[in-house]
Amino acid sequence: MLVKDAYFDSLRCEESALAHYIHHLLVEKKISLDDDISKIDIEHADHQKVREMIQNNVLGIHKIRVYSLKMNQKDFVFIFAASEQAAIQFYTEKFHLTPLNCHEYSLDFQLARGNDVISFRDMKKDCKCFPAIAGFFVKPY
Repeated sequence: MLVKDAYFDSLRCEESALAHYIHHLLVEKKISLDDDISKIDIEHADHQKVREMIQNNVLGIHKIRVYSLKMNQKDFVFIFAASEQAAIQFYTEKFHLTPLNCHEYSLDFQLARGNDVISFRDMKKDCKCFPAIAGFFVKPY
């Protein structure tokens, strides 16, 4: 695997620390995008600079997760949000109820949509702002 693949994967998966470390090493010319991933050595990084980059969110990474909130015994809503608290607050404002529970799901979890299969990660690309409703699920009896 090349550095560019690891870098783009870290950006796609919103892995802020890894993305910032790779970015720093690239800027400092300690690695290049075409190097093998084995060339990444965070010991060559200035950890204070990277810490500041992460705190200032230089790469603009805002990790959005997906949460399943239980509405009643059979109905669930999936919500994209930055945190469990944000998902619960959005649910409460939207439905004027408190969810029975809230669990985080993997963005790579795949669902059937029509005749296709789609992941939450791909569904998230269609949203312009967050929190947002990803969809509903009714548990069959």
